[in-house]
Amino acid sequence: MAPVTGNTTWRNPWGVLMALVMMLALAIPALQAQSSGSQAQSQQPANAQPGQDIPDAPSAVQPPPAPKPALPTSVPPPPGKANEPIPFPGDVPQADQQRSGQPQADQDKAAPPPMPPVETVPAGSTPRNQVSPQDDLYKLVVKVNFVQIPVMVKDSDGRRVDGLLPKDFIVKENGKPQNLTYFTSDPFELSVAVVLDIGMADVALQKVNQTYSALTGAFSPYDEVALYTYSSTVSQVTDFTGRPEKLTAALDEMKLVRGHNNGPPVLGGPLGPGGPTVNGIPVGGTGVQPVNTPPKEAHVLNDAILRAALDLSKRERTRRKVIFVISDGRELGSKASYSDVLRLLETRDIQVRAVVLDSGALPGFRQVGKLHLPGQGYSNILPKYVFATCGEQDLDRLSRNAIEDAYGQITNEARNQYTLGYSPKPTTGSSAYRNVEVVVLKKGLKVAAKDGYFPIPTAR
Repeated sequence: MAPVTGNTTWRNPWGVLMALVMMLALAIPALQAQSSGSQAQSQQPANAQPGQDIPDAPSAVQPPPAPKPALPTSVPPPPGKANEPIPFPGDVPQADQQRSGQPQADQDKAAPPPMPPVETVPAGSTPRNQVSPQDDLYKLVVKVNFVQIPVMVKDSDGRRVDGLLPKDFIVKENGKPQNLTYFTSDPFELSVAVVLDIGMADVALQKVNQTYSALTGAFSPYDEVALYTYSSTVSQVTDFTGRPEKLTAALDEMKLVRGHNNGPPVLGGPLGPGGPTVNGIPVGGTGVQPVNTPPKEAHVLNDAILRAALDLSKRERTRRKVIFVISDGRELGSKASYSDVLRLLETRDIQVRAVVLDSGALPGFRQVGKLHLPGQGYSNILPKYVFATCGEQDLDRLSRNAIEDAYGQITNEARNQYTLGYSPKPTTGSSAYRNVEVVVLKKGLKVAAKDGYFPIPTAR
């Protein structure tokens, strides 16, 4: 065969045709795959998630995380689950952690359980499951048919005697010994009504004004105090409060109050109530001589103690209730009588303690008051209240230091008394007065206690 040179054509056309057929057979599947992918992409909806949001296949190593639940704020817990403790994140038992194979750090990131509904309580109250700071303090549960007697025991030098036991006391009611069912020497919280006489002489009232800081410091943080004033009428200055700053602010305002000026009232002249006069006729007046009458003097001690006792009756029964009177002790013009007020005090177990000053602290003044001079009233009413309700007799204070010492002494003794209790024999329908006598079996000791009480009559 001769060699091929120059523009020589293929002498075998069937070989070329077979090569083209094979190339087309290989190209057709690739074109079909590309056409299918383009059609699927064009049919995808507009709101479809992007490719990176498609979840992965479940792992064979650990279970998929649980979806995060919503946090309801007002949906109540399911039935039967109200009293079960609420679990917190991370409180998973160790066995569950090992069984799940999930690390503790990953479990802490789990969503918290649904929160219980929020419950509110009235303003000023305490939730049931919250411990009050006063729960550890001593509380006395009082029954209806029960008599409690605060008792103060002192030695011959006037110092308080501690450490006595129930066997050292004998309590008699109407002369008959009683079986003590209660005894304590623990201190009590106090509810105190401070009653200030602003009708006494201004010299004495200004002396009292200088002792208000000592009066505020005589109370403990657990006591509650209210302030009352009286002269011809009774006023409540503050309600019962345990905030010393509120009591201090009220007492500071009392320093501006002036007391009674000694001497006869001024009815005429330049300083009289009608202004300047000429021959008894007011200047610039109608020419008619006015008739001036002196104001009626009053010292309503009984009414003041009654008002304080009624308010104290509404306080908690677990507190020891005391009326603290700062006065010269005069009583004149009250609507309430001594016997009626005393009956309320002894029925409600309220003590009256006092600091008597000015003329009431002078020797022999009480004996003069017993005569009930016209227009002067009584001067022995306040000591009778004190002796009947707590047995104390030393009330007179003349100097400022003595007044300040009395504040601390009175509150300390009222808080730290022995408390004896017994259940008397009930008398159906009877509310007659019953005498009480407390005896200490140790010699040389003095006992101060109330001398009786009015029982609450039982139903017939």
